[in-house]
Amino acid sequence: MGLKGLKEAPLKLILFGGKGGVGKTTCASATALYLAKDFKTLILSTDPAHSLADSLGQKLGDQPSQIKGIKNLSALEINAEKALSKFKMEHEDDIKKIVDTGTNLDAEDIDSVFALPIPGMDEVMGFKAMIDLTDQAEFDKYIVDTAPTGHALRLLTSPRLLDDWVKVMAKMRWKYRYVVEAFAGKYSPDQGDDFLLTMKKTVKRIESLLRDPARSEFIAVTIPEDMAILETQRLVNSLDKYGIKVRQLVINNVLPVLSPVEGQSDGCQFCREKRKEQDKYINQIRMKFNGLKTTVIASYAREIKGIEALMNFKEQLFN
Repeated sequence: MGLKGLKEAPLKLILFGGKGGVGKTTCASATALYLAKDFKTLILSTDPAHSLADSLGQKLGDQPSQIKGIKNLSALEINAEKALSKFKMEHEDDIKKIVDTGTNLDAEDIDSVFALPIPGMDEVMGFKAMIDLTDQAEFDKYIVDTAPTGHALRLLTSPRLLDDWVKVMAKMRWKYRYVVEAFAGKYSPDQGDDFLLTMKKTVKRIESLLRDPARSEFIAVTIPEDMAILETQRLVNSLDKYGIKVRQLVINNVLPVLSPVEGQSDGCQFCREKRKEQDKYINQIRMKFNGLKTTVIASYAREIKGIEALMNFKEQLFN
């Protein structure tokens, strides 16, 4: 049984995540090819160590590029640092005004504070860039190839960081408002207030999308190995706490069952022993994640790279 339900019209955002090296990029790319047959589709990578271009066999940038030979499919690799720089450039006046009116810092100090890197803020802006793309509604489906588990979790919980940042800025603004009302009797909202309101709405919009199973789906990818299973369990549990329900799981890189070779008693002994061990882990996966629909993908002799190889992989993923 393959992945199901991804062609439902309300479903806009499909994310693939898991441990490094389990085949997230391959699954995401094959899914994009599958959906592009019926929908205008954009696949994007949020992994700082992008491999999406290698998978698709085409050079990509931070703007959508049409995939050669595939109708309805475009791709891009998000540059989080560039997204943060763009955000700072667009909102520099608003942020500095809030800090200026809410603190005792002088202009030089404010410039120094503004120039400081905020841990995790580049990931926040990278995720915001992704959500902004979905809001533009130029595509029917958005497929996301996320980074390995830890980075992916930071990315998906980045709305909390943005919300915390907005709250700090809002406290500065409330102090300023209190002083103005105390001396002038009334307070008239300005562009700083408009900026904070927009950011708050952005947080709500992101969380609403991620937690809506009709519009967003996170698909976990793993392999039948102990460490991969443990990391997948942490990923699924963490997402559940955040309100994101994982409903489907791909078990990748499973050795096929081999028949004995004529003239030999047991065929490839190594392959049989390896598959026996994998079966043990596959059973563990089905017990640990018994509420998830699982799709088992056989391993390939060659690296899955390029459109032709991805097309073959797609047949297994959506069998």
